[in-house]
Amino acid sequence: MKAPQTAQEKFAVMTSQPIRPLILRLAAPTIVSMLVTSLYNMADTFFVGKIGTSATAAVGVVFSLMAVIQALGFTFGHGSGNYISRKLGAKDNESAEAMASTGFFSALAAGFIVMALGLIFLDPLVQLLGATPTILPYARDYTRLILLGSPFMISSLVLNNQLRFQGSASYAMVGITSGAVLNVALDPLFIFVFDMGVAGAALATSLSQIVGFCLLLAGTHRGSNIPIRLRAFRPAFARYREILRGGLPSLCRQGLGSVATIALNLAAGPYGDAAIAAMSIVSRVMQFAMSAVLGFGQGFQPVCGFNYGAKLYGRVREAFFFCLRISFVILLALSALGFAFAPRVIEIFRKADPVVVQIGAAALRCQCVLFPFVSYITMTNMMLQTIGQSLKASVLAAARQGLFFLPVILILPRVLGMTGLLISQPVADLCTLLLALPLGYTTLREMKRAQSPAA
Repeated sequence: MKAPQTAQEKFAVMTSQPIRPLILRLAAPTIVSMLVTSLYNMADTFFVGKIGTSATAAVGVVFSLMAVIQALGFTFGHGSGNYISRKLGAKDNESAEAMASTGFFSALAAGFIVMALGLIFLDPLVQLLGATPTILPYARDYTRLILLGSPFMISSLVLNNQLRFQGSASYAMVGITSGAVLNVALDPLFIFVFDMGVAGAALATSLSQIVGFCLLLAGTHRGSNIPIRLRAFRPAFARYREILRGGLPSLCRQGLGSVATIALNLAAGPYGDAAIAAMSIVSRVMQFAMSAVLGFGQGFQPVCGFNYGAKLYGRVREAFFFCLRISFVILLALSALGFAFAPRVIEIFRKADPVVVQIGAAALRCQCVLFPFVSYITMTNMMLQTIGQSLKASVLAAARQGLFFLPVILILPRVLGMTGLLISQPVADLCTLLLALPLGYTTLREMKRAQSPAA
């Protein structure tokens, strides 16, 4: 199918093309983007794992900081992107253009603030993230360079999401995957050839983010995409309210994910660096498993936004159930593989330490048990966020890694020891599923009642 060249053509495609092929076409590049992004996140863990257990744990500790950086990017990106898709669906291109530039430049400014504050308070920050004395030197080196790249990391996520919500997933894919591939190539060069150790992994990540940023920015000036221009930057309370409204679920999900990672590191700390390293590896593996479903859901979001804005609620429901079925099957297959080959999966990253393998394999198997049902949680959250039901979406986004996981991770390890540590995430997943079921059902029922016979 030829890509639409004008806003009118794009509107026609998003609101009239058959749902299944449309979502598959939009999802294909986002799935590739998410898989490659997860691979290069795992690449740091893989290559740093050759240095030692403490170095591997350091990457896991700093992962919570990266989650905060990503939370800001997703907040501005999803907040502005959701608004843009609805306005394009309502044929209000002027409002969409103003939001695109406002979201981008605001995120860039936020990135420089994060960088400055992080560098000023570097040591306290690393200790707050859960670094032990043996992990601290590695975590400090890694964090410093990650912070230097944070403005570009945040802005790249904004551009990526804005392009996706306009239905231009291919442009978004090129920017993200190019940086990701570069990161994988630079990791061994900086870590081993230039003998930079953990700092080399961070430098590779930051440089790849800058390259991806440049490509994504160029993509906004191609085809029918909304260009980013300084003259279109129009900060206003109403626009920031919309960004917060659409991005708050992402802030809750990613921000609480960072807090959850810190809590997990602290809970694993009494069991040694091997436990922190093991849980870090499992987190990366599960993130990779989720990336395909997230990419599929991101193909659903522009379809959802355009059609909801056009009041074609029947198409929104059809798209939701199609994505739910596919994502459940994907996670079911990946969970079965993860459960069966758990020790082999962990050995890929840290074969030299049998304690890491033992703890990691047990944790991975525990998480695989309920993992397929995360598909419903994810799709429901994406639907609620895209159609502007911010309160429901925020509560659900906060649940898995915040409302439920934080109390569980604070209580179960104290009561059940290592077993409590291993089952904390599955318990949180079960509680979140029970919350998501009525939220999704009532919203879908309301759309069914509101849809016109012609929809």
